[in-house]
Amino acid sequence: MKVWIRAIFLVVLVLVQTSGPAFAGRFRVTKVYDGDTLKAETPDLVIYVMLVGIDAPEIAQRSGQPDQPFGREAKKFLSDLLLNRTVVVEGYGTLPYPDKDLIGVIYLRGRNINLEMVKRGLAEVQRENLPDEFDIRPYLAAEAEAKAAGRGMWALGDKYVSPAVWRRTHQWNCRP
Repeated sequence: MKVWIRAIFLVVLVLVQTSGPAFAGRFRVTKVYDGDTLKAETPDLVIYVMLVGIDAPEIAQRSGQPDQPFGREAKKFLSDLLLNRTVVVEGYGTLPYPDKDLIGVIYLRGRNINLEMVKRGLAEVQRENLPDEFDIRPYLAAEAEAKAAGRGMWALGDKYVSPAVWRRTHQWNCRP
């Protein structure tokens, strides 16, 4: 059976390395790490997914570190919505890190959850290092609307700090 699982994993990796959203599959979400990272499984495969196009506020990784405002809220929203539910993962490739996490869009009953995080002010738009085929326009529009309405983290106004700046300021050793 292990050979079969490895074969499936290799096929998935080949598919996600091709252009466009080359991979889509149904998975059960088994863990939510934060507002933009989760683990999903089938009986034969486990994948780790970073939600493409978004960057959610950070949660402290070590004792004594502060959470970024709205980091826990982002994780709770994603957990409440997805944990133990079957979702469709639309893959856009893998990260250039040794663990090769998949970057993808998560759909729950046809609803784009990545976009929903931005609409609720629980994530900002990731503007750099996006797959060529990824359409960022709906995300930018959703972010502008959430900012104008002061939803979620945008309620912080001038005190808002992007997750990328938060990571640098707090010298976290984590991925962008």
